Amino acid sequence: MSWQYLAVATEAALRAGAIQKARYGTKLDIRHKGEIDLVTEVDKASEDAILATIRARFPDHDFVTEETFIERTGSRFVWFIDPLDGTTNFAHAYPFFCTSIALARDGEIVASAVYDPIKDELFTAERGAGAHLNGRRLRVTTSDDLVRSLLTTGFPYDFKVDLASSLRLFNRFMAHARAIRRDGAAALDLSYLAAGRIDGFWEERLKPWDVLAGALLVEEAGGRMSRFDGSPIGLRADETVASNGALHEAMLAVFREDAAERES
Repeated sequence: MSWQYLAVATEAALRAGAIQKARYGTKLDIRHKGEIDLVTEVDKASEDAILATIRARFPDHDFVTEETFIERTGSRFVWFIDPLDGTTNFAHAYPFFCTSIALARDGEIVASAVYDPIKDELFTAERGAGAHLNGRRLRVTTSDDLVRSLLTTGFPYDFKVDLASSLRLFNRFMAHARAIRRDGAAALDLSYLAAGRIDGFWEERLKPWDVLAGALLVEEAGGRMSRFDGSPIGLRADETVASNGALHEAMLAVFREDAAERES
């Protein structure tokens, strides 16, 4: 049955992506949710298209979306939707953004789709059936040494409130990894991890709609997800570390090192 959910997630992601591609590089109505936290009319149009697509098939399901609060009914099925992950990138015509859609059944993610309309890359995952990019099976890398690994990360929108603290983990990982990239769309970062383009990812203070679609991709591609202490993320995203699996303990050691220094 989960293949039907995946088919609908895919259709919804492609519809949203078509809207984004049509508006990419055009003049936008940009509003601010915070000092540097943007939202555009394309975010809302993408969300409306996704909701209409899913509700047409599954009217009794619940939804958690970035742009609109929707009262939940207690359904076993909950869709987590980021209609445009990387809005700041999109607003600047920087080509790193996507739509991210995940479905949880009884608290477990069972299907997800992440779509990058600029590169026309559709990342999909189904619980127990693997992760794919445009139909090609995905596997994580086998790198087991941080110094030979490429990591990605991001910063919360309020990072300027305490800049030193926000850069703490970044600086620590810089001392261990080959290189770090920060491109501003967590769902795509996780998709790239599943595709073997990077080796690890971490970020603080994300939202479930940022992470859950990518989390299933990583796990189904053979990788590992956890909180900074190694415990499962569940349906949370306040602490997220993802890896190819081989690097996970080394990444967790960096978090332990950081925690010990802050407590001393």
